Amino acid sequence: MKLYYSPGACSLSPHIVARELGLDITLDKVDLKARRTQSGEDYLQINPKGYVPALELDNGQVLTEGTAIVQYLADRHTGAKLAPANGTIERARLQEMLGYISTELHKSYSPLFNPATPEPVREERKAYLRKRYALLEQTLTQQPHLLGDDFTVADAYLFTVTNWAGGVDLDLSEFPALQAFQQRVGQRPAVQAALAAEGLGGKQQAA
Repeated sequence: MKLYYSPGACSLSPHIVARELGLDITLDKVDLKARRTQSGEDYLQINPKGYVPALELDNGQVLTEGTAIVQYLADRHTGAKLAPANGTIERARLQEMLGYISTELHKSYSPLFNPATPEPVREERKAYLRKRYALLEQTLTQQPHLLGDDFTVADAYLFTVTNWAGGVDLDLSEFPALQAFQQRVGQRPAVQAALAAEGLGGKQQAA
């Protein structure tokens, strides 16, 4: 399989999941402005949506959208227990959390990465994000991960998105449980390996 990614973008989430599962996966870096891959391909021919991630399967099919990719990978390797079984209320809770991160957090960061965004809009988005993080703080105060004791694909996604806060001057210091979560997840060997493979230090970019 080949994962098309941009360093520190939301593609970091499936990258982490793949490493958690010990998968033999090829990485191909995408220049999102030029829409070209490091291997020289026209990325729009691979993923007409133009953004990352995209996962090329061994049979040639291409799967897009990070929340779909992480669930696909987890379901192919159920022994790692990165996602509850399909058809269970626990799986619905996972999908509920992935949807929340995607719509309430991920997309709310987007205007903050645009230098043309007016300051009043930036401040409004930051306030909105803090309000949404407050709900997750309540959860993480009671348990180490979003769904309980075990690390899941939702935790990989939250870690990825929350790592963008420093790059947009979003102060999350009022959320100690969230901060502890970021540190805890960031110390996982798979996360460290993914960050190193993408050439990341502390800063990341959104996509």
